[in-house]
Amino acid sequence: MKQSRWMSLVEAVANVLVGYGVAVATQWMVFPRFGLHATVQENLQIGLIFTVVSMVRSYVLRRGFEALRGR
Repeated sequence: MKQSRWMSLVEAVANVLVGYGVAVATQWMVFPRFGLHATVQENLQIGLIFTVVSMVRSYVLRRGFEALRGR
C-alpha cells in the first residue's frame, strides 16, 4: 500500500513533534546527572536546536540514499 503525500506530511510532523518532546524530556533528566542545570526555556531552546539539526541530517541522508538508488 502506497502512502499519500498528506499522510507522509502528517507522519513527518508527528515524528518531529515527538522527537522534540523526547529530546527535552531527556535533557531534563540527563543534564543534572552531569552537573548541568538549564532552565525550562533553555531546555526548550536546546531541544529545538537538536531537532533542527536532526531534520537537516535526516533530509541530507534521505537525498543521498535517493541519489544512490537512482544510479
